[in-house]
Amino acid sequence: MWFIIIVVAVVALLVIYLITAYNGLIRRRNQIENAWSQIDVQLKRRHDLIPNLVETVKGYAAHERETLDAVITARNAAVAAPTPSTQAAAEGQLMGSLRQLFALGEAYPDLKANQNFLALQEELSATEGKVAYARQFYNDSVLEYNNKLQQFPTMYFAQMLKFERREYFETDEAARSVPTVEF
Repeated sequence: MWFIIIVVAVVALLVIYLITAYNGLIRRRNQIENAWSQIDVQLKRRHDLIPNLVETVKGYAAHERETLDAVITARNAAVAAPTPSTQAAAEGQLMGSLRQLFALGEAYPDLKANQNFLALQEELSATEGKVAYARQFYNDSVLEYNNKLQQFPTMYFAQMLKFERREYFETDEAARSVPTVEF
């Protein structure tokens, strides 16, 4: 009789653990999806601001076509990137080209004083802060999820249910380097 009670208790505890582990994995996976959505919202906001900024600059620095084309090309690549790693690489290229675009503002005093340019530049700067925060939240969520996938004994359960590691949103080396602008 006691043996049956102990077996039932152990099985019940195991079932409770499995349910808790599964729900924890689902909660963390959904948190990552939400965090990615927040990054996506901020990146879309940035991508929507860029054409306006380019149009403003065109009026003052029309002969800087190469820089303007590079910004638009980088923006289009960033919009089309399907995964966090390709998105991060595309965003790194976009940041480099935006730095060059802002450097044009320094080279053209009339542009630097233009209210539209200043407002768009400020809006992009604010968006960059939001993107940085969203990236940090996403990476923290990925860390928590990946840690859970690798912890004993959840790792066996996660493998059986095919939960997979997620990749971090990391910038590439091009985004980390300071661009050189030559006139």
